[in-house]
Amino acid sequence: MRSSRTRSLRARAGLAWAATLPLVAGALALGAPAADAAGHDGGRHALQGTKPLWATAQADQGATAASAAVTARVYLAGRDAKGLAAYARAVSDPHSAAYGKYLSPAQVRSRYGATHDQIAKVTDWLKKSGLVVTGTTQRYLTVKGDAAAAERAFATDLHNYRKSGHTYHAPSTTASAPASLADAVLTVTGLDNAPRLAKHHSSELPPPEGVFRNSGPFSSYYGSKTDEKLPSAYGSKAPYAIKGYTGSQLRAAYGAKKWTGKGVTVAITDAYAAPTIAQDADKYAARNGDPRYRRGQLSQVLPKDYSHIEECGAAGWYGEETLDVEAVHAVAPDADIVYVGGASCMDDDLIDSLGKVVDGHLADMVSNSWGDLEANETPDAAAAYDQLFQQGAVQGIGFYFSSGDDGDEVAKTGVKQVDSPANSPWVTAVGGTSLAVGKHDAYQWETGWGTQKALLSKDGNDWTGFPGTFNGGAGGGTSKSVAQPFYQRGVVPDGLAKANGGGAMRTVPDISAVADPNTGFLVGQTQTLPDGKLGYDEYRIGGTSLAAPVIAGVQALAQQARHGVAIGFANPAIYQRYGTPAYHDVTDHPLGAGRDLAVVRVDYVNGVDGSKGTTTSLRSLGKDSSLRAGVGYDDVTGVGSPGAGYVSSYRP
Repeated sequence: MRSSRTRSLRARAGLAWAATLPLVAGALALGAPAADAAGHDGGRHALQGTKPLWATAQADQGATAASAAVTARVYLAGRDAKGLAAYARAVSDPHSAAYGKYLSPAQVRSRYGATHDQIAKVTDWLKKSGLVVTGTTQRYLTVKGDAAAAERAFATDLHNYRKSGHTYHAPSTTASAPASLADAVLTVTGLDNAPRLAKHHSSELPPPEGVFRNSGPFSSYYGSKTDEKLPSAYGSKAPYAIKGYTGSQLRAAYGAKKWTGKGVTVAITDAYAAPTIAQDADKYAARNGDPRYRRGQLSQVLPKDYSHIEECGAAGWYGEETLDVEAVHAVAPDADIVYVGGASCMDDDLIDSLGKVVDGHLADMVSNSWGDLEANETPDAAAAYDQLFQQGAVQGIGFYFSSGDDGDEVAKTGVKQVDSPANSPWVTAVGGTSLAVGKHDAYQWETGWGTQKALLSKDGNDWTGFPGTFNGGAGGGTSKSVAQPFYQRGVVPDGLAKANGGGAMRTVPDISAVADPNTGFLVGQTQTLPDGKLGYDEYRIGGTSLAAPVIAGVQALAQQARHGVAIGFANPAIYQRYGTPAYHDVTDHPLGAGRDLAVVRVDYVNGVDGSKGTTTSLRSLGKDSSLRAGVGYDDVTGVGSPGAGYVSSYRP
């Protein structure tokens, strides 16, 4: 993910074979309001977060040409932004008299949506500034024009800045709107153009990426197969990694029992769309013991065209959709699934996808396996996302986001930080575990997902550099920008909530499920085979991209247990159950202090077949960068993973 603010590329948060993908965007600073360059009277309303951090005096290359093209979105605040946030909290809080008293999309628009008068006034302001309004929705206006018009509209100068060896334009001060529109304008996105985005639009997506296969030997369940000839680790022989868990094992691990998700709809948002998803999902279900799909049970809502295909690596998202769909169905086989694809991996397009779910109330809950670094998150884009999440909350829709796959992110970025939108106080951030399911689908234990990798020495007598280097782990930690939400008070220890110094902040994640690709999920997908032909294949995969749809599936079971009554924004209810048998309290040493765990993994060198040989490695578990899973709430697994009593705890 490389990005400009609102158009930042979002990364798939955890399609992990071993480690996972980095996340990206562009971070912002809050500047002082600009002078009124457009000559408006009555003062200005600062639109915080619209000046990027990289737009520094040292990087300044001078004024942007007045004729330079600018495309932006002006997000509308609606008629009662504070009231929306207040009701979103009340309707989600089990201790509130308004708990569960959800509104319809029409009621949300009536109470909180932008008025015709607001839209007309914002439109008039933009047009008088010289911008062209190219699109209008209940949520935002899209505008185009030259830099001179943008400067007049937003009362800031655009300058050129050097960033990562390139030159981009951006506001030199915080953008603003007329004070008379303070209640109408939420924010503006798109005033900078870092990086320069592809202009190509197409309805044609590329073919699937090249096939990936796991080598054996495998365990069929955790611990079922070991090789006594391999070196010991932690005082014993580590078992081979499983081939990949399937639905029956995950359902048993997380207390599904008789519940199937019947009557519940789960939405999935990702970028683009896998062209073979329907046949792949059905074939996977038939091969792996899941119920076959009913007619209409899996549906898609797709954009007319796609953009930024090369930038976003469109074909790489096919596996993400496939994983999400197959994981939800494996855990909640009777739930309806609607996939809502984004036109690209940019924020604007992903916001549009989420907006379709909310505006049409297409689902009860939404699984999202993508994200970005908090340092790259911009307050303007965060405001647009949070408005959507709040609108979903008052309608009874919950959002579940992967927490990330690089632990504290220090190994990738050099800075300890969390991911976004998982850091939003209005979403459920899903962390990751390493899961052991034994014989007869018996739950054995979980550790926090954090892996160290050591290769087998050439002579086969030891593990080189044991225990090895950090190889991926569940994202988590303490936000630097989001204050602690009410539901985390009294649960998250101050040592975590105040880890950055100062006041208590949002801590991630909230809940967790299997994510370690070494104890991961078997997925089936049409891929490009070595001979260039397309063919269905299966492989093990993980990452918090797995954990998020697993938790969404479990929540579908829980909603069914509530006789279909919507759970909505789940965090207050999730934290209400903290410290009860509803959860597995996941720690890094489930077998006792000092007893470490590992698995042996054999991989094809070329990722396809044995023609180039194989490598054997030891993957130590429960070693997530600087993050640790311990007793009680922790910043790897949150309150824990769903236990045998979790789903039934939602019964009336």
